[in-house]
Amino acid sequence: MVDMDKVLSIHEKHKGVLGILPEFSVATRNELSEAYTPGVAGLAKLIESNPEDKNKYTMSGKLVAIITDGSAVLGLGNVGPAAGLPIIEGKALLYKSFSGVDAIPLAFAQGTVDEFVSGVKNMETSFAGIHLEDIAAPRVFEIEKRLREELSIPVYHDDQTGTAIVVLAGLINAAKVVGKDLKSMKILINGIGAAGVATAKLLIAAGVKNLTLVDIYGVVTADDDRYNSYQRELTKEINQVEGSTLDEVIEGQDAFIGLSDAKVLSVEQVRKMSSEAIVFALANPVPEILPEEAIEGGAAVTATGSAQWPNQVNNVLAFPGLFKGLLASGVKSVDMKLQVSVATGLANMIEKPDKDNIVPGVFDNGVVDAVSNAVIEYSKNN
Repeated sequence: MVDMDKVLSIHEKHKGVLGILPEFSVATRNELSEAYTPGVAGLAKLIESNPEDKNKYTMSGKLVAIITDGSAVLGLGNVGPAAGLPIIEGKALLYKSFSGVDAIPLAFAQGTVDEFVSGVKNMETSFAGIHLEDIAAPRVFEIEKRLREELSIPVYHDDQTGTAIVVLAGLINAAKVVGKDLKSMKILINGIGAAGVATAKLLIAAGVKNLTLVDIYGVVTADDDRYNSYQRELTKEINQVEGSTLDEVIEGQDAFIGLSDAKVLSVEQVRKMSSEAIVFALANPVPEILPEEAIEGGAAVTATGSAQWPNQVNNVLAFPGLFKGLLASGVKSVDMKLQVSVATGLANMIEKPDKDNIVPGVFDNGVVDAVSNAVIEYSKNN
């Protein structure tokens, strides 16, 4: 368990976990003239003539904005912009610590989609990329779509894209462990919020068609207006098992991907799944089913979002290396083909996957390089 007294002490002492360090010494008049005035006047005139030069001569060419409104924090819900700051500040620390990428946390007031998009667009000049975090669905779908279309820099939503990439990487290797073809497997996703929608889209892009989508009202269908248009549209691209509840459609499934809530899957329901079933119970802090219970029900491979069990499916496997690769390659869009390439690169780190080893560990050497190299290779071929 985390010692909250220690957590509070560390964060209060440092006023967070981030600071700004200079890249250039200013100890003499000459250094002052080079770093600031009058040297910067020449830079300003140069950039005025060619605005893209800002990426060569200012930190805008290497700085990522991590933006939240705190409306959908994992495990906490709508905590607001201020309470969302510790999460994105921590992610900025991970960017720098794991991949050397500079990132800055920004909290936006909760408002309309237009207000959010306008706010990001007005700041675009200062950044090399945008990382969206903890913004509630379905609003975030429209925000991400519009920003991808309207900005000239990469836009990445970690709750969607990061989750989907690591889930696909884990499934690629889990399928190898149980000796099944991923593309023909029957896969159920429970929880069709931002992460669930993105995971479904990426699995479809990877060739999976036998998907069943379940959320709070049961199986998602195209004509159920209790679900949003993004959820309903997905059902038109897949083959779903007939039924209306999780209990009805879990039978015969090869894999369960939980992106939902604690304790929604039972041992008896796992028993209804196919032989050598795969169970990814990724809710935090308490999974949809404990790994030992899933194994009791017959699961051959299990994964969670927690470090206390084997096979931790965690976004930190993706985002530091992803943006390192984006900045190095100049790729402007995190499209589906790129996501599949990154997931495959992560999966290939495990030469001989087994039931307790389907994704690399968060601190394993080579994770960042595997992801960033996948992005760079993709840029050369597309």
